[in-house]
Amino acid sequence: MKIIIDAMGGDHAPLEIVKGALQGQKRLGVELVLTGDETAIMDAARKSGVETLPAGVSIRHTTEEVTMHDDPATVFRRKKDSSMGVGLTMMKNNEGDAFISAGSTGALLTGATLITKRVRGIRRAAMAPVIPTVTGKAVLIDCGANAECTAEYLVQFAYLGSFYAKSMLGLENPRVALLNIGTEPEKGTDLQREAYGLLSEAKDINFIGNIEAKEAVKGGCDVIVCDGFSGNVMLKTIEGTAMFMGSLMKHKIFKRNIFSMLGYLLCKKGVGEVMGLLSSDTIGGTQFLGIKKPVIKAHGSSDARSIETCIKQAKLY
Repeated sequence: MKIIIDAMGGDHAPLEIVKGALQGQKRLGVELVLTGDETAIMDAARKSGVETLPAGVSIRHTTEEVTMHDDPATVFRRKKDSSMGVGLTMMKNNEGDAFISAGSTGALLTGATLITKRVRGIRRAAMAPVIPTVTGKAVLIDCGANAECTAEYLVQFAYLGSFYAKSMLGLENPRVALLNIGTEPEKGTDLQREAYGLLSEAKDINFIGNIEAKEAVKGGCDVIVCDGFSGNVMLKTIEGTAMFMGSLMKHKIFKRNIFSMLGYLLCKKGVGEVMGLLSSDTIGGTQFLGIKKPVIKAHGSSDARSIETCIKQAKLY
């Protein structure tokens, strides 16, 4: 399997990207192509303790990179030799099996749509992270690719999410629910009400109705369907709440006195495992569903461990 990695995308590129790529290649045995400035990539490799790239790792030199300030709609016309654009073009030309980037989400979505192309019949690609729930895991679709949606988009997200849950989570008949402010069919805006009607009539998916965010986190469904705006708010609220509770436990409970500190030492491993459920180090990246080939958006602040996890994730696809 050959995985293409944008070595210049992300807050800690290229050092952490290259370091994670080298670690992932060594442990997972995949073939990697790093796109970006060859000098910068080799300098990052040397800082990672590697003087010569190992067999199975190569560089596709590029002279430009996509930044967070670039306009996603025009960047690939203006920067034809960017590390992200070249990587996506390689995917289009069947020179790789998966593409990973920690760069601009908007640019990556635009590039994946225009260069790698959507699956025929799919109107919009969607971001679909797998989030932890009380009873297991759930696919959240969409979490930010499409802030404004039509009911038709939401129905397609339901099909994409259901298929993804079957293949990646091993669920035979995943429960699909529409994120809403209540469970009644008449709840929500015109978008939710229209989508509810269409989903109720949809075939080959197990639509169970509306679901509130708190019930979704408890494990009330396997696929959470929503527009990108609502999904992004939900995802970041979960992440923020987890960090808040972790900090609260650490400073208000475990550091209160010597006895609570001893208690923390006894349950430190378990607390770490719980916090790790929402860490990009252990989760990896977010798949763009609806694109012809696997395109994975790594977190912008990804470190080496997170990139290694993204490689493992790509290998599963």
